[in-house]
Amino acid sequence: MKRFTALLFCLALLSGCASQTPTPDVPRNQVAWSEQRDRVEALDAWRLAGKVGLRTPQDAVSANLDWMQTGFDYRILISGPFGAGRSVLESSAQGVTLTTSDGRFEAETAEQLMEDQLGWALPVSALDRWVRGLPAYILPHQTTTDDQGFPTQLRQAGWTINYRDWTWEPELSGGLWLPRRLVMTIDDFRATLVVNEWHPIDTGTDA
Repeated sequence: MKRFTALLFCLALLSGCASQTPTPDVPRNQVAWSEQRDRVEALDAWRLAGKVGLRTPQDAVSANLDWMQTGFDYRILISGPFGAGRSVLESSAQGVTLTTSDGRFEAETAEQLMEDQLGWALPVSALDRWVRGLPAYILPHQTTTDDQGFPTQLRQAGWTINYRDWTWEPELSGGLWLPRRLVMTIDDFRATLVVNEWHPIDTGTDA
């Protein structure tokens, strides 16, 4: 039964049970966040695959994410078993759009689009930095860190982000420790993001 449950969990992830990430030469508890923060800040072209679980007092749903980020522009493919089907959220200099099986929609913010069309929303305007362990620009924030300076909790814009796990990603900027599991809460809304894969994007070619 345990093996069957584990198999189902693997199949639910966007990329299935991929091979394990290579083990770093130095474990994270021997690495200082300050040694890599500048490289994390400079990382503005990346792709991740993962899964997000959303929970409110009335409901609990999940969705798979395939997210490409280049500078301030992004393309997020959202798919899941909760009835929303396959949706694509995109941001560029021309604005923010959401494409679903019902058509193509526009709004001033990604959050408003997702709320109107999907019935739930993530703080996408800040999430590209939160998912790297960084606070969003400009807005006040409070950060709690571990002994190595890695964030364990970030409070910003009414949200509380708890960093539960980290993963070693040797392909990104010479090797970085990046968040693997984040739990984000605001009021009675809770979102758990599990990053299954991180990949670099070559900005010199089409992603």
